[in-house]
Amino acid sequence: MTLKNTFYAALIGGGVTITAACGNHGGQEAAANPTQYVDPYIGTGGHGHVFLGANVPFGLVQLGPSNIPQTWDWCSGYHISDSTIIGFSHMHLSGTGIGDLGDVNLMPAVGEVTLSRGEAGDYSTGMYSLFDRATEKAKAGYYAVHLNRYNVDVELTATKRVGFHKYTFPASSESRVIIDLANGQAWDRPVEGYLVQESDTVVSGYRYSTGWARDQRIFFTATFSKPMKSFSVDLAEEQAGNALKGQRVYGQAFFDTKEKETLYVKVALSPVSIENAKLNMQAELPGWDFAQTVKEADKAWNEELEKIAISTKDKRQKRTFYTALYHTMIAPSEFCDVNGDYRGADGKMYANEGFKAYTTFSLWDTYRAAHPLMTIIHPEKVNDIVSSMLAIYRQQGKLPVWHLMGCETDCMVGNPAIPVVADAILKGYDGFDRELAYEAMKTSAMLNERGLKLLKQYGYIPYDCGESEGLSKCMEYAIADWSLAQVAQLLGKTDDYNYFLKRSKSYEYYFDKESGFMRGRSAKGAFRPSLNPFEAVHRDNDYTEGNAWQYTWLVPHDVEGLIGLFGGKERFLQKLDSLFIVEGALGEHASPDISGLIGQYAHGNEPSHHTIYLYPYAGQPQKTAYRVREALSTMYSDTPDGLSGNEDVGQMSAWYVLSSIGFYQVEPAGGKYVLGSPTVDKAVIKVKDGNTFTVIAVNNSPKNKYIQSVSLNGAPYDKYYIDFKDIEQGGVLEIVMGDAVK
Repeated sequence: MTLKNTFYAALIGGGVTITAACGNHGGQEAAANPTQYVDPYIGTGGHGHVFLGANVPFGLVQLGPSNIPQTWDWCSGYHISDSTIIGFSHMHLSGTGIGDLGDVNLMPAVGEVTLSRGEAGDYSTGMYSLFDRATEKAKAGYYAVHLNRYNVDVELTATKRVGFHKYTFPASSESRVIIDLANGQAWDRPVEGYLVQESDTVVSGYRYSTGWARDQRIFFTATFSKPMKSFSVDLAEEQAGNALKGQRVYGQAFFDTKEKETLYVKVALSPVSIENAKLNMQAELPGWDFAQTVKEADKAWNEELEKIAISTKDKRQKRTFYTALYHTMIAPSEFCDVNGDYRGADGKMYANEGFKAYTTFSLWDTYRAAHPLMTIIHPEKVNDIVSSMLAIYRQQGKLPVWHLMGCETDCMVGNPAIPVVADAILKGYDGFDRELAYEAMKTSAMLNERGLKLLKQYGYIPYDCGESEGLSKCMEYAIADWSLAQVAQLLGKTDDYNYFLKRSKSYEYYFDKESGFMRGRSAKGAFRPSLNPFEAVHRDNDYTEGNAWQYTWLVPHDVEGLIGLFGGKERFLQKLDSLFIVEGALGEHASPDISGLIGQYAHGNEPSHHTIYLYPYAGQPQKTAYRVREALSTMYSDTPDGLSGNEDVGQMSAWYVLSSIGFYQVEPAGGKYVLGSPTVDKAVIKVKDGNTFTVIAVNNSPKNKYIQSVSLNGAPYDKYYIDFKDIEQGGVLEIVMGDAVK
């Protein structure tokens, strides 16, 4: 038997076939309407940075409150510790480490206000209001709050491209809705805003800004449910007229309101034009039925969340699970209009090209688990995701790195789109041009930017050639190169296969056999003269948001090769065991992203996410089971501080979803999902072509965390992983759990 089969054969023993009748599965399958278990507050505390507000799955609009602060823990615009609201903006990021967006901010108000963000504690400085948490309500597709300062009740819901506001005003002759094109979030700065009153119920415009996304442009049209009595446009002070173009633009729509009078506002967005925003409005929200729109948003979420029906006795686990699944569907975001038009990475407008364009690609994070999860439960979206990436390649000359609102941010290291595209191809997705996809991957891998020129010159990236974080960059490139090599082999491109497979082993240059760590190497081949494996320096040493303890394991594509570098399984396992035990100071200059520590394992940051699943490659799956259960129970909860690090646009939650079901894709492409320790008693997963794949954990409990035996479709199963093709075609994976280490 090969290494891949021997230990599970030992684990299973005689390969007993398990059926559903052999034990108590526990609990009941999640009831209909899984949105009842979604708690959008999870991750709004600590460093989770998640979006709170109203949206629908993968929608362009994320409509929610923005607080005054613009610092790190307010990257999404909102934090549970805050009680200020400057308005309700239509676009937010969820779980990133960099703040942007916050576009097209609306604020209902009563009386004269200073058109500024303001300073907490002094209402005279701005338009913000305080609110009480007791008046706030959030669920999937809906948000509500009472603004104390103005005595206005706010309710929000959304379609994919339209934000729907419901304001309940007090009696006043000075009621107003402020349209704020000046304030964005954190890194965002306005470049040009435009407002025009088109009628007594319609205001349209656009907002251009720069920040993380250097040339962001969004167009909108807003329709009010009753005529304005007047409208003004503002820069530093109120101005006459019904149109204004400038850098920091505000508009105010004025109304007379009766006590508890309701005013509705619909705001449609477009990345292309005001005319297309109107088209989106007409197609998605032509009427004014707010309650029905809330129901439709709830239905949209339920249709997606029902793709995985879990059984568990633990209601807290249901809340954590379905909120995690919800978080994986906030992005990528659709970046096209209802007619298919979109703004390209070259700034040009493209008419419908036959695919649905997406943006918000946090790929350094999401290639690890969020996209492998998507290939299972969102097969209808994978081709469009890849087609979006290929369009970006055509328009900017390379696959996306971290793409936001049509702009390349080049944030983080490596070529993280390559594993995503390769994974889709290797899993049989073909709704795109495969030759173009291969060209895009190869071209991106052969550029001379971001350390690639040094990689081609030396076979690795030396630390003394002016390229910071070189070790991490090279190790991420190795992962992408391996993924590309697998596609080259599939397509019969033998020379390319050999070249990129060889380059995928560039990580070997960094391995110091004496210390057992990956460490920087000079252009002459010498290791860095000193090494503190605990120390991390943010963006200014060999490692990206990590240290030697964490990066030594970043070889998910060639675990057997890594085992060989250690000199065999015994030394590999000794070192891996130590990772979860040793403690040491990260140093004063460490990245705050290094969080969720178990020893030096950092669950709060993505390079560690596969590491728990390395044990089965060396014959000790029970240790993976132990550590998976530890991470699931200590790094996640159903509280605002329920994440151990940034949500990172779905990656942190995707790890939870997959691990709770019982497996995780370690190798970056191809679909080998390594078995761990399922915590749900049963998961029924809707997969491609209407099939279902069911995972049943027999005799599951907190104590019974170790796999005793496995069967697939009634037959004994002796692999330590389940293949994507087995999942895709549907079937039943039954796992008998117990408290004994087999």
